[in-house]
Amino acid sequence: MNRTLIVTDSASDVLPELETRYGIRILPFSIVVDGQSYVERRDFTPPEFYQMMLGAHALPTHSQVTPMEFTTVFEQAEADGYGSVIYISINSHGSGTFNSACVARDSYKEDHPESELKIFCVDSLSYSLGYGYMVVEAAKKAEKGVSPEEIVSFCEDWAKKSTIFFTPFSLEYVRKSGRVSCAAAFVGGLMGLKPVITWVDGDSKTLAKLRGEKLVVPTLAKMAAEKMVPKTDYCVISGLRPEIADQLAAEMEKLVGYPPAMIASAGPVIAINAGPDLVAVCIRDKTK
Repeated sequence: MNRTLIVTDSASDVLPELETRYGIRILPFSIVVDGQSYVERRDFTPPEFYQMMLGAHALPTHSQVTPMEFTTVFEQAEADGYGSVIYISINSHGSGTFNSACVARDSYKEDHPESELKIFCVDSLSYSLGYGYMVVEAAKKAEKGVSPEEIVSFCEDWAKKSTIFFTPFSLEYVRKSGRVSCAAAFVGGLMGLKPVITWVDGDSKTLAKLRGEKLVVPTLAKMAAEKMVPKTDYCVISGLRPEIADQLAAEMEKLVGYPPAMIASAGPVIAINAGPDLVAVCIRDKTK
């Protein structure tokens, strides 16, 4: 059978048990905290990283996955008898990793003209479970023998129609990372405003500015429930305070009638840019 290997990067926040269950290959980002290098998913859990962030002297950084790392994956996949590889990437607007994969794909064909390995690269235009959910569903399809072309079509459709609504409870990190302007973060912080942010075509957009934390969960749930395709899966992303994610999951279940398909902690790449104290919900958007 022409087996398909599903590959992603660690910013997808796929749960380790699902990674193992469906044979997903996850390429980790390198993280630097106060000059010390770490590897995501190997050297710490997300909650452990949150504490490292809180104690860090400077904002941690992350580097993109290199073309060489992708080439190694392609070579190993072919050696293991896979006929196809599908890489599902972090938003190309926020990382050069998608481009690295494309470069490696093109170079692999040039350097291995005899190879019959099919390589597909999909830009998720999203973060965390915004594409982590897609990765797991793609792996389920691959396990059932669905053709790589059909899986890619599913992924591209999900990428176009998925939406994340998230709120960072502190504007310190989004200011430092450049996700909002310094002036907007300063004013918002002084006024105690909590923004509701989403991504449109890969770029961030602020939808609302809430006065105080109590409005965050009901507002996120209401926005998500109103825009969600009925009876489709949704996911919740937690941060430093998982109990807030549990509240969001409960509020969503109250509005739509069923629990989230997945709840996961935001990994280091997400936490560095949005802060460790956040909550988010991801849906399939009927308005797209």
